[in-house]
Amino acid sequence: MNLAVSAPDRLVVRTVHIPDPGDLLARLPHPTALAWIRHGEGIVGWGEAARLDLPGGEDRFAAAGHWLRELFGSASIDDPVQVPGSGPVAFGGFGFDPKSPDSVLIVPRWTLGRRDGRAWLTTIGTQPSPPALVHPPVPPTRLTWSDGALTAPAWEKTVATAVDRIRHGHLGKVVLARDLNAHATEPIDARVLLRRLADRFPGCYTFSCAGLVGATPELLIRRTGGTLDSLVLAGTAARGTGPADDAARATRLLASAKDRQEHAYATEMVRDALTPLCAELTVPAEPELLTLPNVMHLASAVHGRLDSERSVLDVLAALHPTPAVCGTPTDTALQLIRELEGMDRGRYAGPVGWVDSRGDGEWGIALRCAQLEGTRARLFAGCGIVADSDPAAELAEAQSKFRAMQYALEG
Repeated sequence: MNLAVSAPDRLVVRTVHIPDPGDLLARLPHPTALAWIRHGEGIVGWGEAARLDLPGGEDRFAAAGHWLRELFGSASIDDPVQVPGSGPVAFGGFGFDPKSPDSVLIVPRWTLGRRDGRAWLTTIGTQPSPPALVHPPVPPTRLTWSDGALTAPAWEKTVATAVDRIRHGHLGKVVLARDLNAHATEPIDARVLLRRLADRFPGCYTFSCAGLVGATPELLIRRTGGTLDSLVLAGTAARGTGPADDAARATRLLASAKDRQEHAYATEMVRDALTPLCAELTVPAEPELLTLPNVMHLASAVHGRLDSERSVLDVLAALHPTPAVCGTPTDTALQLIRELEGMDRGRYAGPVGWVDSRGDGEWGIALRCAQLEGTRARLFAGCGIVADSDPAAELAEAQSKFRAMQYALEG
């Protein structure tokens, strides 16, 4: 594997306790933001002390882990804080498809963090104090919209094709995604989107890495020492017009055979992937309801204890891609996605998050997100397709999932 690497011979890392810095997102000095925030806690970073760009390949998680072990293993680290996210941290995102050359790890020069009443600042190299606000955030203006790879009617036809394949026994489920383009008159500032998403979806993981910005409800994996946590989401309904409509939709979702089947596929795969890695694993027998401002999901919180010293990246390699974002059987679903979607997802629906020098980290699935490229934002939304799926209903679900990022762009 040919890796594109930018790094000094040896990192010199210093972490210090600091007073509560207040709003972490407000401390980001310029638009090239790195962030992982939930309920106001987490980490943000800026500047690049080291960077790894990975080409496609099944071994990209192993290659990333090897690079980080060498980089962090040779570093001089002074970290009296010793909590997940202190010391050197790499923010990252991996391409959904192993063939996608779009995976990246970035070690920032400055990382600001807050967790459980403690706050810290990590600096790498002989850097001055973190820069003050260099470029004030400016909201996007005069947005225009255009179709992505497929128009809405064309995407409905792809859903119908997928349903036909499923009913003929080719596979059990496939997740099909759409993209949508937004165009602004000036380069889009990630910090504006981060602020709007964090305020509207505080219970989600608001993230930014290498231009991919979003707020995902799905925690793929959290490693804290030997403990693992995962939140499986599959099965979705739009929010209602009021409390009574919400309650009726929630009842229908919990009783829906189609959505429960979709959720069972995802839960069973996570169980199968984590069982060989864990000394203990707890998977709920029944899903619960997770309600967000725009949609509600069937959710299962999974907990485990690792049976050996494995980095969070090792666990990612075992989990990705889950049926929640790909389908089942995985290889058949992935091949159908390549055939029908007509686009490269890039890092959409791939793992996004961070890992520290202890192997701890939090990684979500990059959902409810957009890839920023100058004045353009490319939005993504996907739906799980099973035998009972209706193309018009799936299109409506995808449109409801677009709304989070449309709100972030339009305010």
